[in-house]
Amino acid sequence: MPELPEVETVLRTLENALGQVTIEDVEYSWRNIIDQDINDFYKIKNQTILKYKRYGKYLIFECEDVSLICHLRMEGKFYILDTNIPYDKHVHVIFQLNNHKYLQYHDTRKFGKMIVLDNQVVNNYFQSKELGMDAIDIHINAFELYKKWHPKKIHLKKMLLDQRFLAGIGNIYADEICFSCGLDPRSRVYDLSKKDFENIVFHTNRILNGAIKSGGTTIRSYTSSLGVNGLFQLKLQVNNQSHCQVCQSKVIKFVCDGRGTYRCAKCQKMKRKRA
Repeated sequence: MPELPEVETVLRTLENALGQVTIEDVEYSWRNIIDQDINDFYKIKNQTILKYKRYGKYLIFECEDVSLICHLRMEGKFYILDTNIPYDKHVHVIFQLNNHKYLQYHDTRKFGKMIVLDNQVVNNYFQSKELGMDAIDIHINAFELYKKWHPKKIHLKKMLLDQRFLAGIGNIYADEICFSCGLDPRSRVYDLSKKDFENIVFHTNRILNGAIKSGGTTIRSYTSSLGVNGLFQLKLQVNNQSHCQVCQSKVIKFVCDGRGTYRCAKCQKMKRKRA
């Protein structure tokens, strides 16, 4: 699944390739991707994209009056082509642009979602999702996160994946954050210290920004379809590795809260329940 760095990579690439382009028309072939009344979705017609934004894993194309919000989910991708003929059978939405190009949305699993909202209600939309701060927001306060989340008895991995904690972290980066903090992902949040939360915030910022600089992480089926391939997978310390890239111990793969998880038994320690 595209995570924050991959979404940011797509966003920057689209912005660089398209700029302030006008969406002249739009057509779709899979109704469920459009997460609203179709007439409201059609408000995007004849709107010019003024700003390209991102919040967590959401892409936001801000126009004069409305914003197009997209969530790529598992395998959503964008292609910029010279034709409105679908790239293949998995193209489900096509935007006709005023530069004689077509922005085609490709989604093999059809899990992605799009919605067009008036600009003045975009913030309300994200508030309704109860998302936490964007995971690389410079204003994140580790102590405030500690006060809110420390009482919870869930696993550290589950907290990191909860978009109400910080928006944008997915499975790959959750494993890398746990590793960099030296914590077993099965550690209970209520056993973590204030220092642990400081480390989580620090390494989240470091890892995600590092991945953005490398163009995101290309794992399995996800690649940027606009000519940008992620290189961060070359820097992964534990996720999808057979041996720890620091101590060379064997990496253990297991299931934590229903998600495939990687950890180094030597470098990552379980925080023990307090007496």
